[in-house]
Amino acid sequence: MEQELRLQPFLKWAGGKRQLLSSIRAYLPKQFATYYEPFVGAGALLFDIRPEKAVINDLNSELINCYRIIKENLDELLIDLAKHCNDVDYYYQIRDLDRQPQFNGMSAVERASRIIYLNKTCYNGLFRVNSEGQYNVPFGRYKNPRIVDEGLLRSISSYLNQNDIKILNTDFAEATGEAQAGDFIYFDPPYDPVSNTASFTGYNLSGFGREEQVRLRDHFKTLDQKGCFVLLSNSATEFIYELYRNYKIVTVTANRAINSKADGRGKVAEVLIMNY
Repeated sequence: MEQELRLQPFLKWAGGKRQLLSSIRAYLPKQFATYYEPFVGAGALLFDIRPEKAVINDLNSELINCYRIIKENLDELLIDLAKHCNDVDYYYQIRDLDRQPQFNGMSAVERASRIIYLNKTCYNGLFRVNSEGQYNVPFGRYKNPRIVDEGLLRSISSYLNQNDIKILNTDFAEATGEAQAGDFIYFDPPYDPVSNTASFTGYNLSGFGREEQVRLRDHFKTLDQKGCFVLLSNSATEFIYELYRNYKIVTVTANRAINSKADGRGKVAEVLIMNY
């Protein structure tokens, strides 16, 4: 892998792992075959460890479209990104496109450009949709946001093209269905809420409640039995501790910067769960 590539997330993402990278690095398997990340989000760990063979996935189709366009249509994306401006009226015009009939007629490049633009200029870098699936984050009022980071996008495009990286948009279990002994799977699902008001379900419309957490644990167990290395992040709740009581659990703290309320930011206890 070329060391000069500048690889880091191209989006801010709720639950992103930049703050936890040093903790996660300490618990990575020393060797593994294919890397799987079924809840890839902004890809902080992917871009940190830079595997040569990986399967990345997310249920958020707009997010996965961004990865695919960066890989396959970067020059068109850069041209489209350059048309955007940091203006409040323009922002709401672009944000509200998903409320218009013409939204379904937008090209994949235009949709990726829209998501990156909104992420760079919206309040606190949130990706959040309402119950209708419509982007609903207000304008961020930043003085000079970096809407077009060409160097970073070119580095990511090069990485995705120079290596064997499969990009999927499906369920976490399906995304890891071909994992074999010796492969490494990192699960970073929507976290179990630490309180009744803490749940953030804006990644997609499916929600990820406790039934899904149990299904994920069962799949964790299946991959463990296959001989895979499995690592999972989640919140440090009694429910999660109980769910994974038969596995190694390490408690770590992360700074959480993305929250609509200031008192919801700061150091938060999280867990790393592994079968090795």
